[in-house]
Amino acid sequence: MIDIPSFADVVVARERIAGYVHRTPVHSSSTFNALTQAEVFFKCENLQRVGAFKARGACNAVFALDEEGLARGVATHSSGNHGAAVALAAMIRQCPAYVVMPSNSSEVKRAAVRHYQANVVDCEPGMRAREDALAKVVEDTGAHIVHPYDDSMVIAGQGTAALELMEEVEKLDVILVPVGGGGLLGGTLLAAAGFGAGTRVIGVEPRQADDARQSIHSGTRVVMDSPDTVADGLRASLGVRNFALIHGHVEDIVCVEESEIIAAMRFVWERMKLVIEPSSAVPVAALLHHRLELQGQRVGVILSGGNVDLDSMPW
Repeated sequence: MIDIPSFADVVVARERIAGYVHRTPVHSSSTFNALTQAEVFFKCENLQRVGAFKARGACNAVFALDEEGLARGVATHSSGNHGAAVALAAMIRQCPAYVVMPSNSSEVKRAAVRHYQANVVDCEPGMRAREDALAKVVEDTGAHIVHPYDDSMVIAGQGTAALELMEEVEKLDVILVPVGGGGLLGGTLLAAAGFGAGTRVIGVEPRQADDARQSIHSGTRVVMDSPDTVADGLRASLGVRNFALIHGHVEDIVCVEESEIIAAMRFVWERMKLVIEPSSAVPVAALLHHRLELQGQRVGVILSGGNVDLDSMPW
């Protein structure tokens, strides 16, 4: 029996991580509203510590460990943002951190993990290679695994972003969330259900990494190994806990094309003056390219992160 987090866990997480993560701002754009014919509110997790919402879940998981658990250190696998978040949390708690990173991780994300004093362990791309390398690290060190998404503490921590958004913006009709492993989507669903305002939640993912859409429509968790998408933070497949939280509860999961992701990312940079990474641009693309009928509604969008390699822009 796996442990599934609840709204109460999200509330506890908010208290646990307060003072260690930012309460990020909510931005809006009259130009964007006119183009989409909706009132859109952007929760700017690109301005979060480590440049991504991942700081929330990692801090909640690491800060919940007792002194005995901390002494062995923490370990994870990550394409970048979660690895940096775990490294930051470990640095604050003064414990060792080990981060397994695939060879195709962006250099800016790899540098961020090292900046927070973690030990980086290289592996080949693909989930099997990541998990095998992580198992070897744990065997060698005894470190506690902080999974990037299939972890109740991580999921609860991620839910605090949506909780803050709904507290700040009244009467949101829907929240759009990018979907990779499903930690942010699962946490957002918990927050929306517990907040009790009737806010719907819709996931958005790249069509070339559409395991979540396939999973929800088939009723069985689908696994894709290292899909080819510019949204590097969304290459993971849904975790077991995440699928259990999402199946039957998410309003829908829609997909966008690679060219649409890049165009949306560029739009936000140029017109809204916000630096976002491709994963953040995925729900923005769904609105700009009319993948959803949300005209006249109040829409929240979680901009999940802003870590990009400026020497390798997708355009």
